[in-house]
Amino acid sequence: MTNIKVRFAPSPTGHMHIGNTRTALFNWLWAKKMGGAFMLRIDDTDFARSKKEYEDSMRESLQWLGLVWSEEARQSARFERYREITQKLIENGRIYPCYETAEELEFKRKRSLSKGLPPIYDRQALNYTAQDIERFENEGRKPHYRFKLNAGEIKWQDAVRGEVKYEAANLSDPIIIREDGSYLYHLPSVIDDADFGITHILRGEDHVTNTAAQIQMFEAIGGKVPTFAHLPLLTGKEGKLSKRLGSLGVRELKAEGVENMAICSYLAKLGTSEDIHSFYSLEELAETLDFSKIGRAQPKFDVEELKHFNTKHIHNMPFEAVQNRVNVSADFWEKVKANIEIVDDIKVWDKICIGEITPVIENKELTDLAADLLPKTELTADAFNIWLGDVKAKTGLKGKDLFHPIRLALTGEASGPELKTLLGLIGYDKAYLRLKGKTA
Repeated sequence: MTNIKVRFAPSPTGHMHIGNTRTALFNWLWAKKMGGAFMLRIDDTDFARSKKEYEDSMRESLQWLGLVWSEEARQSARFERYREITQKLIENGRIYPCYETAEELEFKRKRSLSKGLPPIYDRQALNYTAQDIERFENEGRKPHYRFKLNAGEIKWQDAVRGEVKYEAANLSDPIIIREDGSYLYHLPSVIDDADFGITHILRGEDHVTNTAAQIQMFEAIGGKVPTFAHLPLLTGKEGKLSKRLGSLGVRELKAEGVENMAICSYLAKLGTSEDIHSFYSLEELAETLDFSKIGRAQPKFDVEELKHFNTKHIHNMPFEAVQNRVNVSADFWEKVKANIEIVDDIKVWDKICIGEITPVIENKELTDLAADLLPKTELTADAFNIWLGDVKAKTGLKGKDLFHPIRLALTGEASGPELKTLLGLIGYDKAYLRLKGKTA
């Protein structure tokens, strides 16, 4: 075990969607590859929107994907700690109260834009007099609080983006506490990451600007600045993140029969310089994680492409990866898997081969003869070829006229795995009865 520690910090305000699933995956893979720890942190400071059902759903999704965690925390239990740090930063002049209304701030923003200036906060609150504050309080205004950024360049070496630089003067002092006293994301996240010893923060590139401010917050509270890796955001095939993609989640994919390792394999290689191919264990996948192979372009996520990949994933799936989920033999799985789209389809062919079906008789003369010629020896592929050759010679039929009626009689289905594969699985007794038109 190394001192590497990462965290996945979802807000329980909705079900896990494909974007934060990818974030969780990269964090877990990095921890596994480095022999480090993976922490789950529930960012539930938004009391109005946070719901237990969403938290439970996220936990279930993570566990189904195999992204298990060794430690967890929740922000709603840490407000005393946040207030303690906040008070110190207020005393040190790094956090200050502001009394502008939302309308006043919007007016300032539009005025700056109209002058061709960046819409950053003008720090007017730092010039309030005691009389100003008294007047605001008498008007019933409640302050929001901002973190004061120190002047100068903020830079870091991003594991994905390379060197990133920001000039603090071009950034607004971020709001960290709302008028109602609730915390925004920034400071509680930094305090948690410092307290829990998070060494690497892997998240979406939409947090890049946040990172610039948060680096100064780490320094202000005396915390060690982690290594950052900002992943390009997923887009839809139409070139932007659609509402459908934004809401598509693990629960929906699981319900449609998409395999957990198909999802992980696909997301881990999407947008990298590597080919997307199947992995059947997270440990094997983790060994291949390389930040240098992640492209800067936003990768296009296509759910239909994922489902097509899932089908190929299943066709190549070793029996060991599925044996605890299916009630068939390894031989049965290997012979039939190439003809199923989701794992549950194996139950259909298990019923057809092992269970009882009512055969469909299309050419009784043909199937009666085929039954009479059926060899009582082991029904291997060679035995099948000899048997079908005999039927063909005696009937003069070939192609679809020969195969289709026999398939319908043996399986009740118009398509499926090769008959020479199925015949041995069905066995002589059932095959004979079915060819004779009897339920078996």
